[in-house]
Amino acid sequence: MLWLAAIGLLAGLTALFQFAQKTRGGVDFSVDDSGRSMVAITRDSSGHFFAEGMINGEPVVFLVDTGATDVAVGENMAKALGLDYGPQVVVMTAAGPVTAWRTRLDRVSLGGISLTNVRATITRAPMSEVLLGMSFLKHFNLTTQGEQLIIESGEAG
Repeated sequence: MLWLAAIGLLAGLTALFQFAQKTRGGVDFSVDDSGRSMVAITRDSSGHFFAEGMINGEPVVFLVDTGATDVAVGENMAKALGLDYGPQVVVMTAAGPVTAWRTRLDRVSLGGISLTNVRATITRAPMSEVLLGMSFLKHFNLTTQGEQLIIESGEAG
């Protein structure tokens, strides 16, 4: 009887994990007929847009945040990525003002779109994701279609 309970618990946890993975959102990349690159990110079950991407060739998870001025990287992630700490600044967050440092990212990539020399901040606030802010997003066309955020390059190539 104990074995049946353990197997039932394991099956339940597996189903819960698979559901959580499906509701996390997803990313699709395509190129249209004119040659413009387009990334479609599906909203997750909490209403946010998460996407796997790269900073300086290293994998990260982005949280798309159109309210963030810059790409924002937590201090632990910045150290792991080997980012340079620039001048110290105070930035306003949803939790109030926090100390941060200016930096530049050599390359930020999301799906098939990328940008070089992207302004960013390194913050002491604990963050498990990198906020993909407007210092990256302003270079692309953003639209929403149902549960998807479409990020599209403005020109072919």
